[in-house]
Amino acid sequence: MTELQQNLHKLQPILDRLRARGVPNRIAGQDVPAQSGASFDNHSPVDESFICTVARSGEADIDAAAQAARAAFPGWRDFPAAERKKVLHRIADGIVARAEEIALAECWDTGQALRFMSKAALRGAENFRFFADRAPAARDGQHLPSPTLMNITTRVPIGPVGVITPWNTPFMLSTWKIAPALAAGCTVVHKPAEFSPVTARILMDIAEEAGLPPGVWNLVNGFGEEAGRALTEHPDIKAIAFVGESKTGSMIMKQGADTLKRVHFELGGKNPVIVFDDADLDRALDAAIFMIYSLNGERCTSSSRLLVQDTIAEAFTAKLVARVNAIKLGHPLDPSTEVGPLIHKVHFDKVCSYFDVARTEGATIAAGGHAPDQPGHYVRPTLFTNAHARMRIAQEEIFGPVLTAIPFATEDEALQIANDVAYGLTAYVWTNDLPRALRVTQALEAGMIWVNSENVRHLPTPFGGVKASGIGRDGGDWSFEFYMEQKHVGFALGAHKIPQLGV
Repeated sequence: MTELQQNLHKLQPILDRLRARGVPNRIAGQDVPAQSGASFDNHSPVDESFICTVARSGEADIDAAAQAARAAFPGWRDFPAAERKKVLHRIADGIVARAEEIALAECWDTGQALRFMSKAALRGAENFRFFADRAPAARDGQHLPSPTLMNITTRVPIGPVGVITPWNTPFMLSTWKIAPALAAGCTVVHKPAEFSPVTARILMDIAEEAGLPPGVWNLVNGFGEEAGRALTEHPDIKAIAFVGESKTGSMIMKQGADTLKRVHFELGGKNPVIVFDDADLDRALDAAIFMIYSLNGERCTSSSRLLVQDTIAEAFTAKLVARVNAIKLGHPLDPSTEVGPLIHKVHFDKVCSYFDVARTEGATIAAGGHAPDQPGHYVRPTLFTNAHARMRIAQEEIFGPVLTAIPFATEDEALQIANDVAYGLTAYVWTNDLPRALRVTQALEAGMIWVNSENVRHLPTPFGGVKASGIGRDGGDWSFEFYMEQKHVGFALGAHKIPQLGV
């Protein structure tokens, strides 16, 4: 039996359970269908086979979840921080125990390759452990004395929050948002993406088995224009943490305006990787390929624009073409697969539409540029060359295994091209010239920049973008700044003079 066959065999009981139960909502510790009785079917991008039926929630379901989160908030807010830490660590333990199940389910639900998803669950566990350890100090503040007052600050949880997560690496991103909210003392209403609802429910089960009280975390499934909108407009939800498209982030901000909703957005990117001719070119090639073709290119931090200095562009691109053509496209549960199928036919059609856009704009399709004739939403890893910065393929987020290569002559030109997009999430710089690296990183319009490295996530550092790529930062204390309110208390040191009126 091959490794693929073994993994399919392990997957089968997971699918049997999903088909038997479906994915209902989980509100106040109870499984409930959508109050309207509506549901939708979830299918695998691997072969369009049926996975399970999912609750299609509306305004009434969101209201029930928000009320449950509001009712549970005082108890969780006042739950001893040391005990909250223990619960979050038990959630991490549960994730580790079910890591293989999570990985197999995520691959089948999203099309992501097992070689990446096998680690996603463990990263999720790390997220819970990291914020669990920070929970006891989440409310710590400062002592800011003045001549007449002893001023102290503290932080308090903001209240019930809404978390809306995307369909790409949904398990890990759910943990990345929900763990700090729970550590801060907030309660949560979570709406996962409709394209990938499966592992959110596994995570919910793990949390309750770890001892999380009912109502502290509520799971409501559905579509953005129905459940998502109701969540962003609900007056009991004090903040929205959203990961997804920039256009959707704009809509959420408008929907939350009437209730003055606090928002945290991690949105799109059209991220440059800039390769200067003095760089370690072999390492730069490895990193550029990894950051666009891993995770099927469905990642906000992907290096989707390759800016390569013209003195090395021809040789560098030739090596790139050979490597891209050698990437293994295949079944996501095959451990040798490097790129799997895209999440859904809607997204598949969007990505494929850019092949005609590239031809119309006059770019060269140097590799890929087609979908193989087989079941599932597979797209060959693609490389566009002979492109320039104003082409749509260099401006718009494709969000697939598609790279656009653009030559540049000077440092100033590289910066102009890099910054000439609506987005500003990440950037990658390859050079062995330290003064140049300092100049370029200072001038790049991006929230996160790596020099001579691919994206290596370090949990205490701020994660987020500028321009159309988002608002706010995740990671370390930055997460608590979003999920908590600052409070100042001033204690008089003595009988200082108070101005008198009407005496």
